[in-house]
Amino acid sequence: MRPHRPTRTPRYIWQLPDWPNLSYDAAALAAPLAQVHRAQGQLMGRMADLGLAQREQATLQVLTQEVIKTSEIEGEHLNLDAVRSSIARRLGLDIGALAPSDRHVDGMVDVVLDATRSFEQPLTPERLFGWHAALFPTGYSGRVRITVAAWRTDASGPMQVVSGAVGRETVHFIAPPASTLPAQTDAFFKWFEAAPLGDALIKAGLAHLWLVTLHPFDDGNGRISRAVGDMALARAEGTSQRFYSFSAQIQRERKDYYDKLEATQKGPLDVTPWLNWFLGCLLRAVQGADATLAGVLDKAQFWQRWAGMPMNARQTQVLNRVLDGLEGKLTNAKWAALGKCSADTALRDINDLLAHGVLRRLEGGGRSTGYELQAK
Repeated sequence: MRPHRPTRTPRYIWQLPDWPNLSYDAAALAAPLAQVHRAQGQLMGRMADLGLAQREQATLQVLTQEVIKTSEIEGEHLNLDAVRSSIARRLGLDIGALAPSDRHVDGMVDVVLDATRSFEQPLTPERLFGWHAALFPTGYSGRVRITVAAWRTDASGPMQVVSGAVGRETVHFIAPPASTLPAQTDAFFKWFEAAPLGDALIKAGLAHLWLVTLHPFDDGNGRISRAVGDMALARAEGTSQRFYSFSAQIQRERKDYYDKLEATQKGPLDVTPWLNWFLGCLLRAVQGADATLAGVLDKAQFWQRWAGMPMNARQTQVLNRVLDGLEGKLTNAKWAALGKCSADTALRDINDLLAHGVLRRLEGGGRSTGYELQAK
């Protein structure tokens, strides 16, 4: 962050006289809004057909993606097993062996869960300060000490978004002065808690943009702005259950995301182009949920297919493990280990499933004979 001489003419959206009165062309957004609502309805309909256990697994998978990907957008790579275990602990889900706790991972998980599962609770400065403290439990961002759980102070100069090597940097954006943040954030919180004047999905897009523009913290602004956007989406949908990850889609379109944000920061108060991109990205996230949840959906369809066949507890347990993604081929010895039974009992279980067409024998024989689920 380096000092910057103020320009005489407005360069950024927050410098315009009518800021923060963002506007948009409702007619131009009617079609993309209808597409998103239709896709959301279709996804919720598919998920409603699943049992509670499958919906919980779907939520676990989506929230894991959300935490991983919102961090990746900022160049941070979190451990997948640590994230999944942290979420499972907080949701009370049994996923077998849990990875050791990691306070950095736990902090990001706490932010995402609080935003989506407590979406009805008011958004306040204290709540955002709590999120910020969770993201930076040591008070450092990397090796740099930062102001935590409070608005930035600009002690080192104006907040800037910069890229490029030292001496050849490109300034993409300069945030509003720290001295204006108390009033600016107060206006944001009042707007966020007021009933939306238009479609609630539009409000989610505006909330994301507005908070990114304020850039109120020394670090973590992108992750917190996306969490606030997710909170607004949960309010729009009226549910804390997450069956798609918006951050995962943003990460896939990361360059467009930053390009659109930069263009919007240097544009007029009519932010229709940003909202059009936001809704398009959201649509792709919802439509792509089937791919993300393929394993969960396949598992649900498998058990629906074999609902009329009696199975013992061991068979159910081992088949669930196979459906969750078993490393290597399924053998008699592996069945015995997973089912905690003798080799003879494992073979009886397997032969029963072969006879009913649930499993099929792979080519090869002897002790290394392998089995797999019968194709539909």
